[in-house]
Amino acid sequence: MAFDIEMIKGVYARMGERISAARQAVGRPLTLAEKILYGHLFEGKPTKPYERGKDYVDFAPDRVAMQDATAQMALLQFMQAGRAQVAVPSTVHCDHLIQAKVGAEKDLAVAKDINKEVYDFLASVSDKYGIGFWKAGAGIIHQVVLENYAFPGGMMIGTDSHTPNAGGLGMIAIGVGGADACDVMAGLAWELKMPKLIGVKLTGKLSGWVSAKDVILWVAGQLTVKGGTGYIVEYFGDGAESMSATGKATICNMGAEIGATTSVFAYDEKMKAYLESTSRADVAAEADKVKDNLRSDAEVYYDPAKFYDQLLELNLSELEPYVNGPYTPDLAWPISKFAQAVKENNYPQKLEVGLIGSCTNSSYEDMTRAASVAKQAATKKLKAKAEFTVTPGSELVRYTAERDGLLGIFESIGGVVMANACGPCIGQWARHIDDPNRANSIITSFNRNFAKRNDGLSATRSFVASPEIVTAMVIAGDLTFNPLKDKLINEDGQEVMLDEPVGLEAPSKGYAVEDAGYQAPAEDGSKVQVLVDPKSDRLQLLDPFAPWEGVDLKGLKLLIKAKGKCTTDHISMAGPWLKYRGHLDNISNNMLIGALNYYNEATNKVKSQLDGSYDEVPKVQRAYKAAGIGSIVVGDENYGEGSSREHAAMEPRFLGVRVILVKSFARIHETNLKKQGMLALTFANPADYDKIQEDDSIDILGLTTFAPGVPLTIVLNHKDGSKDEIKANHTYNEQQIEWFKAGAALNIIRQSVAQ
Repeated sequence: MAFDIEMIKGVYARMGERISAARQAVGRPLTLAEKILYGHLFEGKPTKPYERGKDYVDFAPDRVAMQDATAQMALLQFMQAGRAQVAVPSTVHCDHLIQAKVGAEKDLAVAKDINKEVYDFLASVSDKYGIGFWKAGAGIIHQVVLENYAFPGGMMIGTDSHTPNAGGLGMIAIGVGGADACDVMAGLAWELKMPKLIGVKLTGKLSGWVSAKDVILWVAGQLTVKGGTGYIVEYFGDGAESMSATGKATICNMGAEIGATTSVFAYDEKMKAYLESTSRADVAAEADKVKDNLRSDAEVYYDPAKFYDQLLELNLSELEPYVNGPYTPDLAWPISKFAQAVKENNYPQKLEVGLIGSCTNSSYEDMTRAASVAKQAATKKLKAKAEFTVTPGSELVRYTAERDGLLGIFESIGGVVMANACGPCIGQWARHIDDPNRANSIITSFNRNFAKRNDGLSATRSFVASPEIVTAMVIAGDLTFNPLKDKLINEDGQEVMLDEPVGLEAPSKGYAVEDAGYQAPAEDGSKVQVLVDPKSDRLQLLDPFAPWEGVDLKGLKLLIKAKGKCTTDHISMAGPWLKYRGHLDNISNNMLIGALNYYNEATNKVKSQLDGSYDEVPKVQRAYKAAGIGSIVVGDENYGEGSSREHAAMEPRFLGVRVILVKSFARIHETNLKKQGMLALTFANPADYDKIQEDDSIDILGLTTFAPGVPLTIVLNHKDGSKDEIKANHTYNEQQIEWFKAGAALNIIRQSVAQ
């Protein structure tokens, strides 16, 4: 029986009435996304329409999921909320802190040893507050959620940007910061601006070398890394229904790379089959009873342009494989043009490493399709010419794949099977390279390929493709190889071609596992004690942030003017810094060390206005804090794109940064800043970015009358005595302004629980 089946039955029981009320309130047929959104209003039954892209709405998600790197801070915050138990079903998944070095068994043993303190904390705090705990080695959060918790028509939030993976099972699943998770676990509403909608109509059918991964690689090329910001992407059409549930999940997962709030598919026979194959026939049976509520109204499918803010159409039968990159996941190359792009852009043609797996492409179907390509290397007397790593998504997939001989096939061509964890996808990878400064190329089936993302090396050109294309390129060892048309020379000197990959959506013998890695919480957590050593280097209890002083902010010093792309990886790097995710003071030493300083084109080197010297960003900011001086960070477009990590908001707040002023924000990061009591502002005129000077002292005026929709005034006091006065916009509503005044949203939660 599925987890939380009674909760799921409850969602379905009230769904029909709420959708009918929403249809009446909106005055037209509804899309699937609207049905789920209006069906999860915190107020209950809908009574009015909400304007997309404008109105803030309070929602009541059905569940919360947290991965270990973000769960630490989320649960440290939750401990301050004063509740005895979480208000909704919640889980913790230990997947981020395992470094991929030599192989699954040894890497997992090392991780359990060096992370014991963190794992013990997460296990005990989960035990105390009624949270399901998935041990290290159980699998990657999104694959485990898809196998156990996701259900059609549900709503969940997760403290990871790839939470939308659950959209593959028809769920509205949204990545958030830990403060948002804390709200929902505390029983409060979760606020989100009503998303706009992008419809993607899929016709035709995938075949040959083309996979579901190529759909989202194509979409990323169409919409860019910020084209989905503020939107839910809804896929529909005969092409959508022809794809497996895990293929759908891949598309939804990587939708995070276009900035989408989430992505979703309608309930269909493929989803039913996946639910049944993963021991959730009871969920499928309940979904079947309300299946009309788990897809858009017929009128939407008949004339989609009337119901979506944007509409894309793609014929899967005409799609070809894509390779995206380097440095950004939206630089999309159809494979027929990729070899030319490699040569024209002087990308290193030799492929050094191919990596498959991660939360995006680690299903059983992915494994079988890639293995079918790898098997040919032996039968056709080919040897892999690049390093090859394989990361199963969960213990369920790994155990089944090993039973069915798939892992042995990968190992037969030199592949190394890593632990069921995020590993190289998030920089937890011990890269083997002779010269870290040498330009080199790798290719992955992951979702992100920002500079330094996978191996910490700026010289690495990282590309993204499907697992089967990655496997083929590993065999060739050549980035220009196109398996659809190119031949390879085997050991006998003969020319051979690789056949098209074949795969199974589900194992013919069914899934199997000995220990999935789940640990249920104590029935009575009141006696469970959560211990955090005051001397710990990795865990630190939190102190509340101070409330706003009640006056305009004057005399702020410019800390850094970031140039170009500034993701959450630039603001708060992962990799070796993951070990400090539960210690705010220690991890703050990585604040903005990856951001490019506009004035000297250098990273982690900014000018201190205290003495005119240049030093590391955190050191300069700590000096400002010690002197009681606030500061401001200025950024470019789509500031804070990428991971949902709230540390990128908490670190500046903790070190005394008061304002983040940018051309535009990525959605999750803007919300995270607001939750922590920061001022997140955008230039009313983006050209004013150029007016910011290195030695500026900056005033923020208008805070005493801070109100929704009213711009603030910023005075730039230049070193030569001149001034510039500019306007800054914001998206704060009344509630978010109260967060700012209180010093953080958590301060208000604590007050409300105490009353």
